[in-house]
Amino acid sequence: MTPKLLMMAAFFAVTIYIGFLARKSATDIDGFVLGGRKVGPWLSAFAYGTSYFSAVVFIGYAGQFGWKYGMSALWIGLGNAFVGSLLAWYVLGARTRAMTHHLRARTMPEFFGARFGSHGLRVAAAAIIFVFLIPYTASAYNGLSRLFDMAFGVPYEWCIAGMAALTCVYVVLGGYMATAVNDFVQGLIMLFGIVAVIVAVLNGYGGYTNALISLSQVPGDVPGMDGMQGVFISIFGPDLLNLAGVFVLTSLGTWGLPQMVQKFYAIHSVNAIKRGAIISTVFALVVAGGSYFLGGFGRLAAADIAYTAAGKPVYDSVVPAMLASMPDLLIGLAVVLVLSASMSTLSSLVLTSSSTLTLDFLKGNFIADLNTRAQLIVIRVLIVVFVLISAVIALVHYDSPVTFIAQLMAISWGALAGAFLAPFLYGLYWRGVTTASVWVCFAFAILLVCSNMIWEYIASPINAGALAMLAGLGIVPLVSRFTPQPDADKTNMLFRESYFNLHDNKIDAD
Repeated sequence: MTPKLLMMAAFFAVTIYIGFLARKSATDIDGFVLGGRKVGPWLSAFAYGTSYFSAVVFIGYAGQFGWKYGMSALWIGLGNAFVGSLLAWYVLGARTRAMTHHLRARTMPEFFGARFGSHGLRVAAAAIIFVFLIPYTASAYNGLSRLFDMAFGVPYEWCIAGMAALTCVYVVLGGYMATAVNDFVQGLIMLFGIVAVIVAVLNGYGGYTNALISLSQVPGDVPGMDGMQGVFISIFGPDLLNLAGVFVLTSLGTWGLPQMVQKFYAIHSVNAIKRGAIISTVFALVVAGGSYFLGGFGRLAAADIAYTAAGKPVYDSVVPAMLASMPDLLIGLAVVLVLSASMSTLSSLVLTSSSTLTLDFLKGNFIADLNTRAQLIVIRVLIVVFVLISAVIALVHYDSPVTFIAQLMAISWGALAGAFLAPFLYGLYWRGVTTASVWVCFAFAILLVCSNMIWEYIASPINAGALAMLAGLGIVPLVSRFTPQPDADKTNMLFRESYFNLHDNKIDAD
């Protein structure tokens, strides 16, 4: 127990110390929300990666989809690296930084309001973020419960309380810069930890070759493949269609998530974006690829995982069961790994939620006049409120019949990325996007995801979210074709080449 406790104590101390050091960068709104738009490539890339991959991926997704799809789950990790990271940085990065700087947009709702000249869109986007980031925030806690219980015998409630308190301290103190520096430290832990854990787990199964042979002998339990052996080591696995749904949701979805896109607002130059793209991709290959690779061997732990009363596997118990036999030092490292992944995501989510609610929803709508100092106070108070709300939801969700992390995240990602991805992407590059098309895309995604929660006409919420995103890419140009066009003078001014000096080292959008 001593090595594990020492590792936890060191982690907590470093995290809080960074929060105190970052206080000087959080004295105004731009500093608190975006780090003054002066964040370098390494911090930005790690902030992007650690916000991307939390306990939801390492415990929830790796466990569930590794169990369902075997080694073919690696396609999800590759998609996260090359579509969700590399392509996202190259397609969105420089353009987002330049246009948001020109529009003076610090949040995604501010972007929609300024880009399309609609205060209503700004308020609607803020409301969507407020509602649908909370389930994802709650899911960030859930991956910790089984690991902490395995490693320390600590009740789930205490895990949530400790994580919530620690996150509040450093985010309230240092804002974006505190999260970025902590994300870098936590990202290093994740990189080292995932490699060490994979080596240890495979050694426990007799090495990679023996583990793969054992996995090849597991019979498939997918309709039409009952009893078939080798399906869990095949290149496309037992269920290609649903695998494709997970690929789309988790890879393309990052393009429309406000907490991810915000990282491009804060970076300082085009060269930094180019370097950040490579760093972020390598990070995703190791962390996401490693997580799904590990989860692909989940069937080998079938005798040790938890099952529901109906005999179905509890997917969130798969990865913890695989880690349970490791030496204490490595279990401590695994706990710090998952804690790092969860806290980095949680801090990004609550900072995005609180800043959006303050700047885009309360200010000017419910509170007429907010000076800089008052805005900072409100944002800090809301950070605490969001952490508390998400903690309560996590506790309630833990005791509910729907206990799988993946479903909670899918609803959040599906609604947010379904609503925002197409309007944001087209809004960066195409002058012809109409305000009406953005409204229709918002409405379609929210109605699809919410109605499917009630009636379940699409069996998987993951596939529902993926459908919402792909449909939006068609809805926006189609509706724009038949609705009143935006003012040509305003759009021509917005797309002036001088605003997007994208080949220079420094982005100058003034």
